[in-house]
Amino acid sequence: MKAATPIDRLKEHVGQTVTLEGWVYNSRPSGKLAFITLRDGTGLCQCVLEKKPETDGFFDAVARLGQESSLILTGLVAEEPRSVGGYELRVSGAEVVHPASDYPITPKPHGIEFLMKQRHLWFRSKRQWHVLRIRATVVDAIRRFLNDNGYVLIDTPIFAPAAGEGAQTLFEVDYFGEPVYLAQTGQLYVEAACMAHGKVYCFGPTFRAEKSKTRRHLTEFWMVEPEIAYASLDDVIDVAEDFTCAIVERVLNDHRDELIELGRDVAELEAIKKPFYRLTYTEAADILHGPRAKELLEKDLVEKSVRIEALSKEIEECEAVAKQEGVKQWKKDKAAADAIAKREERADLEEQVKNIPHHMELAAHFKWGSDLGGSDETIISRLHDRPVFVTHYPRGVKAFYMREDRKDPRLSENFDLLAPQGFGEIIGGSAREEDYDRLVNRIKEENLPQADYEWYLDLRRYGTVPHGGFGLGVERTLCWLCGLKHIREAIPFPRMMGKFYP
Repeated sequence: MKAATPIDRLKEHVGQTVTLEGWVYNSRPSGKLAFITLRDGTGLCQCVLEKKPETDGFFDAVARLGQESSLILTGLVAEEPRSVGGYELRVSGAEVVHPASDYPITPKPHGIEFLMKQRHLWFRSKRQWHVLRIRATVVDAIRRFLNDNGYVLIDTPIFAPAAGEGAQTLFEVDYFGEPVYLAQTGQLYVEAACMAHGKVYCFGPTFRAEKSKTRRHLTEFWMVEPEIAYASLDDVIDVAEDFTCAIVERVLNDHRDELIELGRDVAELEAIKKPFYRLTYTEAADILHGPRAKELLEKDLVEKSVRIEALSKEIEECEAVAKQEGVKQWKKDKAAADAIAKREERADLEEQVKNIPHHMELAAHFKWGSDLGGSDETIISRLHDRPVFVTHYPRGVKAFYMREDRKDPRLSENFDLLAPQGFGEIIGGSAREEDYDRLVNRIKEENLPQADYEWYLDLRRYGTVPHGGFGLGVERTLCWLCGLKHIREAIPFPRMMGKFYP
């Protein structure tokens, strides 16, 4: 059996007869012609089927196929700028593999709850197809950067005997009668490995039992965690900066057209160049207390209120068209779809407007010593056109393993990297506490059982060195790169509080 030609390689076969294997994305019969948009996993192609003697044996069967029917088409490749992808297939042969009917995700509008329950099928829609392919490139760019720069991959366990982050976000599992936990991080284990290999990383799923339903939170997400021996905080920040730039550059290079189709402003991503901004936690707190934060939120309140009013009028107009007699059905369907999209946008804006006064209050009364909240991070990141490193947080709000600032013991030598345009934290990192006594004191301060960390303390007993690393969340990074409003689109099968189907 001759191998099929991928749709994304059709430009190499103009004027040749090829075979495509795929699924019906859309079908439009028109008398003696049928226009079938075929998708094959690499792209979309318009396939033109003409009713004539040589196609009589399959024309009617193919022209009537429902959305997502699987079939094999053979035909001549021709350039056609008006067609999706710029090429079309003039069909001369067809084989129906499996006819499908009543596919639940139709071109008509659907609510997000319905789509999430149909996540296994929603993958096939164009927007989700773009997002998940960009995700695959982000993952490859991560591995490429680290592998090419001498980092050794270390696979760390999913089952952990103790907390790596806050104990309040642990998922407990019965492990043959013993309580263990789903890993919050692989970091403690890669710290052990960096003492053997110098530069290492782990990459895999991590779990946080946070009872949060915000657009930034998942209970299961993917994180890459590099760790470097003989490294200071500044060394780690420099690596994080280069790492981020490399990922952005790769995505722009490989997916510019897809980003544009997703509605992403690629100019904002093109501006992601070194150096990134660097603020201390104290400087960030001053920004929250200052006039720029208040002016930003006051402007938001006005602009979003105006947009809500405009959307309400547009929704009425769309609904009128959808109900109007004598209007073509496709226009009614489009108006109904537009009305749903606009209602979703309005609901999102109404929620934001409701929260703005609260966010203003939080910013104005932010207390030194508190951790930065999501709204605080949003304000700071929106006031900068490139990513922002916020460093030296109060020691009490950060993890026990972070190095105590030797100049100010109130602080940790740590950082969070905030993506611009309000997308918030995508990286968290620090220098690690290399001093045995200080680390033991922090374990006691956090009321953690020291016995669970004896192996970790061994790293300070036998050849301790300055070292550090960071963790980058794949899903939050993908949200920023693609301009996604909710993290649930950034992972194939999202796990959120109360949502774990399919």
